[in-house]
Amino acid sequence: MTQTDKQLLKALLEMSAGLDPVRCAVVHPCEADSLQGALEAGQAGLIIPVLIGPEARIREVAGQIGVDLNGIELVPAPYSHAAAEIAVEMAVQGKVEALMKGSLHTDELMHSALSNREFHTKRRMSHIFRFDVPLYDKPLLITDAALNIKPTLADKVDIVQNAIELAQILGVMTPRVVILSAVETVNPAIPSTLDAAALCKMADRGQITDAILDGPLAFDTAISREAAAIKHINSPVAGVVDILVVPDLESGNMLAKQLEYLAGGTASGVVMGGRVPVALTSRADGANARIASALLAQLIAHHHRKHRP
Repeated sequence: MTQTDKQLLKALLEMSAGLDPVRCAVVHPCEADSLQGALEAGQAGLIIPVLIGPEARIREVAGQIGVDLNGIELVPAPYSHAAAEIAVEMAVQGKVEALMKGSLHTDELMHSALSNREFHTKRRMSHIFRFDVPLYDKPLLITDAALNIKPTLADKVDIVQNAIELAQILGVMTPRVVILSAVETVNPAIPSTLDAAALCKMADRGQITDAILDGPLAFDTAISREAAAIKHINSPVAGVVDILVVPDLESGNMLAKQLEYLAGGTASGVVMGGRVPVALTSRADGANARIASALLAQLIAHHHRKHRP
C-alpha cells in the first residue's frame, strides 16, 4: 500500500466521523483478505461484523492471519449459498443494516438477495464503484459494472438514480452524469446512444432528478475538457463528470479494471436499491478495498435511517 493510498483511505474514513458503526452481515469470509478486511472495518468503527459461514473454516483462517475472534458474533452456515440466504434474511428482519461480500462469488450472494422479494425496494438494485484515479482530480462513480448484465432503458433509470443518491450521500449534491457510449452523436445502429439520449430527455422532464446529465459521450470527452473542445462538443459535464454510466456490465467491468490495474486507481464498491446496502468487491481485492466499501455501506445505512429505501 503506497503512501498516497494510505492518505486516500484516511481521507475517506474521515467521512465516518461521528457516525456509529452498523451491524453488518459478512457473508462467507473464508479467506484471509475477506476476513481481515471485515475485522479491520470493525476496528475502524465502520461496522459491527457478524460473520456468517462454516465456523471451523473461519476460525482456521483467523488463526492463519493471527486474529482473535473473541467477542465477534459468528453465525454458522454449512456453505456459501446458505450463508448468503441467512444474511439476506437477517437484513429483511432488521437484524443487520448492511451486507458485506466475503470470499463467495458475487452471483451467489446477489441471487439470494434477488430471490427474496422482501429484500427488494421500489428501485432496481445496481452496483456502483467509487474510484480515486491519480490523473483525475476528484472521485469517480462508475455504474453498473458488476450486477446488471444488459440493462434496459427502464433499468438504467434506476441505475442512474441510485448513483445520484450515492453521490449526494458522499457530499456531491448536484452530480454531473455522463451516459457513456463510443460516440457523441445519436446513431440508431448503436443502441447505447439511443438510451443516452432518452435518459437525458427523461432528466429534462423530471423522470431522473437532482443531477445534470449529458450523453452520449465517449470516455475521452467525458473526462477531458480538451478532448471535448477539439471535438467541438459543448457539454456542461465534459471534464468535470462525477458519475459515468456504462452501456452494460461488460464495458463497465473492463473500464473499472483498466482504471485499477493500468491507471493506478483505488476502488470500493456497493450495491444500492435493496433493503440494505451490500459492500461488494472483487474476490481479488485486498483488505483496504473492503474497508473502503464498508465505509460506503455505513454511510448509506445511516442515510436509510432517515430516508427508508
